[in-house]
Amino acid sequence: MQIRPIRNDKDHRAALAEIEKLWGASSGTSEGDKLDILVTLVETYEERRWPLKSRRRFDPVDVLHYAIEELGHSQAELADILGSRSRASEVLARRRPLTLEMIQKINASWKIPADLLVQPYRVTAKAA
Repeated sequence: MQIRPIRNDKDHRAALAEIEKLWGASSGTSEGDKLDILVTLVETYEERRWPLKSRRRFDPVDVLHYAIEELGHSQAELADILGSRSRASEVLARRRPLTLEMIQKINASWKIPADLLVQPYRVTAKAA
C-alpha cells in the first residue's frame, strides 16, 4: 500500500487493513515506520470523522447500523462476532444491551472506537 491521505471511509478501511498486516512490526524498521505513519493518519481521520465532542452524542446501536449500512459490514458478520444471529438481531433491535465483552469483540473486529459503543442508550423493554 502506498501511503497517502485518508479522505473517505474506503481509504480508512484500506489503512486499517494495512495496519493489521503491519501490527507488531519492530520500531525503527521500514515496516515499523510505515505502521507509525498509518496509525497517525488513521487517528487524524477518525478525529475529523468522529470528533470527540460529538462522539458523546452517538448512540451505540446507531453506530452499529452505520457500520452495516455505510462501512460495508453485515448483520451476519455481527452475528459471527457476537456468537449468534439472534443476539445480533436483539442488539440491533434494542432488545439486548451491549456487554463489555461484545464491545471489545466489535472493537477488535471492526475497529470501531470503543468509546462510541460504551455510551448509554435506550433498550426496549421486553414484552411480558
